[in-house]
Amino acid sequence: MTNIFHDCDIRGVYGRDLDEDTAYRLGRATGARLAGRDVVVGGDLRPSTPSLKTALVRGLMESGARVINLGQVPTPAFYHAKAERNAAGGVMVTASHNPAPYNGFKLILGDLPITPEDVQALAQEMVADEWPTGRGDYEAWDPLPGYQSFLESAFGTLSPRRVVVDAGNGSLSLLAPAVLRRMGQQVIELFCEPDGSFPGRDPNPAVPAHLAELRRVVVAEGADGDQIAGVAYDGDGDRVIFCDGRGQVQPADRTLVLFIRHLLAQHPGGKVVYDLKSSSVVEEETRAAGGVPLREKSGHAFIKRRLLTEGAVLGGELSGHYFFRALGGDDALYATLLLLRILDELGTTYAEAMDTVPAYAITPDLRLLCPPEEARRIIEELAAALAHRPLDRLDGVRVDFGDGWALARLSVTEPLITLRFEARTEARLAEIQREVRAASPRLDALFAATDAAPRRR
Repeated sequence: MTNIFHDCDIRGVYGRDLDEDTAYRLGRATGARLAGRDVVVGGDLRPSTPSLKTALVRGLMESGARVINLGQVPTPAFYHAKAERNAAGGVMVTASHNPAPYNGFKLILGDLPITPEDVQALAQEMVADEWPTGRGDYEAWDPLPGYQSFLESAFGTLSPRRVVVDAGNGSLSLLAPAVLRRMGQQVIELFCEPDGSFPGRDPNPAVPAHLAELRRVVVAEGADGDQIAGVAYDGDGDRVIFCDGRGQVQPADRTLVLFIRHLLAQHPGGKVVYDLKSSSVVEEETRAAGGVPLREKSGHAFIKRRLLTEGAVLGGELSGHYFFRALGGDDALYATLLLLRILDELGTTYAEAMDTVPAYAITPDLRLLCPPEEARRIIEELAAALAHRPLDRLDGVRVDFGDGWALARLSVTEPLITLRFEARTEARLAEIQREVRAASPRLDALFAATDAAPRRR
């Protein structure tokens, strides 16, 4: 059976890896920790979500928790509801950006994101069958009016633009177009019919190939000039990827630079948290703006925890998560509105703003099939052979070449080793790749066996 207990959440294929019994046991274990206190519970649009949520709520209440059922909501509204109700914890039933057959649970226990140790402890508690018996309370409460009012009060009316909204049939399908229209935008809807089977496209917008239709519509509608062009959300509405008016999907780390410049101008010396897969442009632009760059492991919970514990102004992840101190977390719709506000202040288009952000030669994630033990051997082989260069062992090994870097890390969810390379030029990128392969005969053999050639994203 697939391991459903990951560093930042619980997730797997519904009916194969997890089911209603899993949800019930999670409710019992979580409720035991939060007995007598408020727990907000939300869910996404997947067909399996209602029955999983029902079982989860039953487990929470039988362990004595006070359940506040939010209904079907985007994850950012779930976070906002927890803060608004000052709840002790929360569980969101969602598999985020995974395809429709998946489902899972995002958890909050207290004020900080869940840790890998928390997840493993819950896994043990779920099979212990030693839960306390209690009588919890239940309340149904709709957080969306309050969440929408918060967004509108935070940004007010924005300069009119044409915005192509690709909701991917996910949790922001109705809310995002409504909020943007109320703020003066002319919205062109794409895949904005709520449907948890995700018939329009794969719910992960961070893969450019998934946004072919968005790119086509943006170009066909002529969404340039004074427009942001296109926005694409994931299944539960906490990730966003932007497409410029030329039909170019912009990587999240480069868009992060616009947020860095804007927020560090307001908060001189502020800290910016970013995941270690991000382009060097993030660190460089943070320093240029007088800020302090903080590199962190990839993963929503890792970035958010670092943001909160460091008091950082901003955080960003290559997957399309944007985190803000003003929120205490991430929010795709808030990020969309802030980008519009930034463009208003710059008096330019998104495409023109992105022209000011340096672009280096960089590969996508190169995901090679590899048993975990062999992946660990490769990582250690690289670390030993390249020890004469600066190494970062935060997650796997990241090698600094001065004018570029290489990253090798072990997948925590699949039998894969993941690699990524960046350099100032394409020629230097190829040199770094050759040096890394030469440093690890095991890796070189793996590349040869899989015929995986690095490609620029």
